[in-house]
Amino acid sequence: MYRKCIKRLLDIVISGVGIIILSPLFMVLAILVRVKLGSPVLFKQERPGKNEKIFRLCKFRSMTDERDEQGRLLPDEIRLNHFGKLLRSTSLDELPELFNILKGDMSLIGPRPLLVRYLPYYTEDERHRHDVRPGLTGLAQVNGRNALGWEERFAYDLEYVNKLTFLMDMKIIGMTAKKVLKRSDTLSGADQTVADFDVYRKERAEGKDEADCPV
Repeated sequence: MYRKCIKRLLDIVISGVGIIILSPLFMVLAILVRVKLGSPVLFKQERPGKNEKIFRLCKFRSMTDERDEQGRLLPDEIRLNHFGKLLRSTSLDELPELFNILKGDMSLIGPRPLLVRYLPYYTEDERHRHDVRPGLTGLAQVNGRNALGWEERFAYDLEYVNKLTFLMDMKIIGMTAKKVLKRSDTLSGADQTVADFDVYRKERAEGKDEADCPV
């Protein structure tokens, strides 16, 4: 009952109320992003949702569009300025995902939506992470976030899918709030960038150990 009906109802109520209450903050952040990082204010990217249905995820942009003389984007560590790092470390860049939740593309709690290009590289078990709506936060995020290796992250995702309950969701919400307040387990620099999953899986297929793939 919770998985099929109540969870979605809570998503609608909480995201709707959150959007209304946080609307002044949305406006302030949008202005600051436009001034400090440029236009467009929102970063939109296709991600796989429940049953691998593709949707457009929305976040506040956290990097500039600075380019070199040939018109190529500069490295992330240059385009990610102090304000962008602040957005990421406080998770404020994630706030527009409340609209994805209200629309039904996402849930408050669930496996984080990853890149579309990763889809061909999942094992059959790993594909079950898409049996539920992706989340704004999830079990992997409160247990290490991007500090985890890919295998660990997917293990947490599958544990969540298999054991999903109301109490588990409430526990994850509480743990998420605590981590956001402490600004822990966040990545804001290129030296901390998680290795792309498709690259990691290709290297695993070639016989390289997970330790050879930086996370």
